[in-house]
Amino acid sequence: MNMRGTPQFAVVVTLIATFFWGSNFQVTKFALASLPPWTASVERFFFAVICIFIFFAWKEGVRGRVLTQNWKAFIVLGAIGIAGFNGAFFIGLQTSSPITAALIVATTPITTNILEAIINRRLPEFIRVTGMVISLLGVAIVITDGRLISDGAIQVTMGDFIIFIGSLGWAAYSVGIREFVSNSTPLATTSWTMLFGAIILAFIAFFIESPIADLSKGTLESHLACIYIGIGGSTFAYLFWNMGISIRGAGKTAIFFNFVPIFALIIQIAMGNMPGLAQMVGILITITGVFLGQSAIKPKKLFDLLLKRSNGELR
Repeated sequence: MNMRGTPQFAVVVTLIATFFWGSNFQVTKFALASLPPWTASVERFFFAVICIFIFFAWKEGVRGRVLTQNWKAFIVLGAIGIAGFNGAFFIGLQTSSPITAALIVATTPITTNILEAIINRRLPEFIRVTGMVISLLGVAIVITDGRLISDGAIQVTMGDFIIFIGSLGWAAYSVGIREFVSNSTPLATTSWTMLFGAIILAFIAFFIESPIADLSKGTLESHLACIYIGIGGSTFAYLFWNMGISIRGAGKTAIFFNFVPIFALIIQIAMGNMPGLAQMVGILITITGVFLGQSAIKPKKLFDLLLKRSNGELR
């Protein structure tokens, strides 16, 4: 049986995408050790664009018809989902704490479903909303180690607001590639949006920093990190994410974004840093919420099964 194009295949490639994004948190530390953020981001997408277009040309062939038909959408989506999201994250972290930033980004599945519902003029299923809320709670527990609020209050900075705008940009990108791009494959959409996003990032980098001089001063370790982030954490991640959206839709795919901090934590464990009890509880809650939101867990069927067992109807 050919798995390609099936919901099961979409789940697998979506999980792979979130793994790559989760690994970016650790690898980015090596990239930023000797490179400024905008320059590192440009180098990352330089390798990503080369890699994706080589694969694009080999797999499908680069045809002008798709670009001619969708060039406006590709530019806008590249600006929002590639340059906008990454730029807002880098700028926002200048005043926002990593914990607060991660919590804000974790709201992306909720905003994605809201945007998709508004565009399609329908409400998301209650069970999906419930699953998202539960998984979001789990993510909050993981990234705060059980401390959801410190000092009795939540302090919002300008960086928090900027990161929230960036998360809205990613939600709009996830919905937009399905709603506003026509007659294009996931590979073509990923390639063109990534190209335009990289061009916009380059303009910003040359305006704010000195990329050429900074790249010449970078260490081999930082450049290797950028290559990994560009190929794995950008090319394959974006491609697999778009494949998932094309098969299952933006709403069903977006909830898997909550796995990004979970995979980041797993990589942290592999590097010798064990999580606490609160983080382990958060992982279980997140996974439960994701499966619930994907309707992999049917509450009514589960309740009926437990009821039958308690009545001795099952052996």
